[in-house]
Amino acid sequence: MEARSPPSRLYWLFCQFELITCSYLMEPWEKVLFYSFNLAMLGLLLYTTYVCLAFHASSAFQLLCSFLGSPLGNAPSVVK
Repeated sequence: MEARSPPSRLYWLFCQFELITCSYLMEPWEKVLFYSFNLAMLGLLLYTTYVCLAFHASSAFQLLCSFLGSPLGNAPSVVK
């Protein structure tokens, strides 16, 4: 595979995207609506992932700490 410059590579990927989605057949105003919708959905997905991932990660960490910490914390004292 030949080495391509980054702008050339991005253009090639954009052409592949247009071929896969058949958006090269759309009129310009349809492309604007289609790309706007796709970008809005991608933005919402990234935002939701950012917000929810932090919450779920902290909850999972607290649960893991409670599982790992509870046997030591609840163990009866043998030595007085």
